[in-house]
Amino acid sequence: MAELRELVDSGNELAGEKLAQLAGERGDIDELRRLVGAGNELAADKLAQFAAAREDIDELSRLADEGNEVAATLLTQLIRGTG
Repeated sequence: MAELRELVDSGNELAGEKLAQLAGERGDIDELRRLVGAGNELAADKLAQFAAAREDIDELSRLADEGNEVAATLLTQLIRGTG
């Protein structure tokens, strides 16, 4: 994963998508957060899914405020109790 991180840090979007996929599969929340900070939408979607599973309203709210539609939908479902 270190090699992928280097590629991501140099602006390689494909590497970012692959790293987000791997981080999601491994449940690596810290890596997903790092990728979200770098603007990776797939990582934001995966992080939102993990946050919803943990019923983490704060994380979902933050992601939704940053414009992530998956987080906004999951947050609404969680608040309404329909998730």
